[in-house]
Amino acid sequence: METMQLKKGEIVSASLKKMESDLRSEKMPLREAVAETCRILFAFGHDSGLSGQITARAETAGTYWTQRLGLGFDEITSDNLLLVDQDLNVLKGEGMPNPANRFHSWLYRARPDINCIVHSHAPHASALAMLEVPLTISHMDTCVLYDQVAFLGEWPGIPVGNEEGEIISGALGNKKAILLSHHGLLVCGASVEEACVLGVMFERAARLQLLAMAAGEIQPIPHDLGAEAQKWVSTPRRYEATFAYYSRRARRELPAL
Repeated sequence: METMQLKKGEIVSASLKKMESDLRSEKMPLREAVAETCRILFAFGHDSGLSGQITARAETAGTYWTQRLGLGFDEITSDNLLLVDQDLNVLKGEGMPNPANRFHSWLYRARPDINCIVHSHAPHASALAMLEVPLTISHMDTCVLYDQVAFLGEWPGIPVGNEEGEIISGALGNKKAILLSHHGLLVCGASVEEACVLGVMFERAARLQLLAMAAGEIQPIPHDLGAEAQKWVSTPRRYEATFAYYSRRARRELPAL
């Protein structure tokens, strides 16, 4: 097929169709994907002791899988995950969930399109949160988050009450991500793979922003080009392929996992 005379839009459309048919990665079962997300985030520097939660909707409505309080991201396996309801009652597994998971229940109730939530206190995102500075998306690599990041400028305190759930879900609105002042990052996806990729890229975007702020003033990218780039990298096939790469990389760099 001759392509040298095609317009950019035609090439983009054809490439997206080809990725849909040709870009294939083996999907993990749900629980394994949740556990792998924990380990990937650990490998990418999101570890903060026992802080942070990953949750994913389970097969039964109103329930989700999450990690057990007392275990770090690097210790999570599919066998030690907990199945909980929206009131954080444990339905399967041993131990207790993090009480801060309560605001996840509010997000799931408000957003039927969300199937997985990643929340962490990754260092660069947390540094921006300390400055009360919103995340700026101004680089091609991070455009998966372009026009998708909300900002909660006022810290409501520890997120263990229903009030914090209402505040955070209201601030997130219809976006896929939010920076929580004096707290950390939160991303959500239609799949575990999407949420994992957005979590990794959020922290990368925060790191790039801090580096750029130290050197000068960050310049915005044109809205139409940012939206085009966001669409280009935000497909289920792309998320699955990126997740698979993150998994391979984490296992190479941290073989003990």
